[in-house]
Amino acid sequence: MAINNRYDFVMLFDVENGNPNGDPDAGNAPRIDAESGFGFITDVCLKRKIRNYVELVKEGEPGYNILVKADRSLNSKFAEAYDAENLKKGEKGKNADDVKKAREYMCRNYYDVRMFGAVMSTGDNPCGIVRGPVQINFARSISPVNIQDITITRQARTTEDRMETGSTEMGKKSIIPYALYRAEGYVSAALANKVTDITEEDLELLWTAVINMFEEDHSAARGKMCMRKLIVFKHDNVLGSHPSHILFDKIKIEEKRSVPRSIEDYSIVIDRDMPEGVEIIEKI
Repeated sequence: MAINNRYDFVMLFDVENGNPNGDPDAGNAPRIDAESGFGFITDVCLKRKIRNYVELVKEGEPGYNILVKADRSLNSKFAEAYDAENLKKGEKGKNADDVKKAREYMCRNYYDVRMFGAVMSTGDNPCGIVRGPVQINFARSISPVNIQDITITRQARTTEDRMETGSTEMGKKSIIPYALYRAEGYVSAALANKVTDITEEDLELLWTAVINMFEEDHSAARGKMCMRKLIVFKHDNVLGSHPSHILFDKIKIEEKRSVPRSIEDYSIVIDRDMPEGVEIIEKI
């Protein structure tokens, strides 16, 4: 067995004067629940940052490639698995054993497949479907967010025609002055041992990536983003000792002022009285 414990975890992070996750359906403004006014960040966005960090620190190391990135087509990477395992390519009605071997190759060589899973059943050289043992929910802001459209002056114009009306023009960027977000995640040891064989080393890299994923992702558009807390609940067995929602409820966050503008404007209370079979670990 690769890992012996189920894990649940909570991430608390904030943004200051930035756009943590733009919505293409709203002119790339920060994502917001139109009914409640709370902000949210997609799981895809968070996993992208984890992938980027892993690629940065593990570049070139065997077993830590990243499948989902903008370099080559996915199908070309699936074909490489068939080449590496000396399997016949391009045939219809693939042998199930061949697909399994290709899938195992992808799990061994791609960190994000091993952790998050992937649908790799496209093209002429399918590698099957992997259900990832690591899952992350959407992040949601603790308080409703206030999106502000800031007008800026653009000094460089793109065409000669636009230069005829002046050397500068006005632009806009959408920001959130401040928001504290909470995201919850899960690590299924049962799935890990059944399919992807993640190791304790893989798991430690995940925690390190979560802690540091904003540190190597700074940009003017995203403003100041900081991982404030990573709280891990470690179960003493593969299937887990208690439902995750009971453990997540151990973390209570309340506003100390009506318009929060920093982490100090929140009260974060952690009940460390854990049920039997669960250990709480504060990574940060």
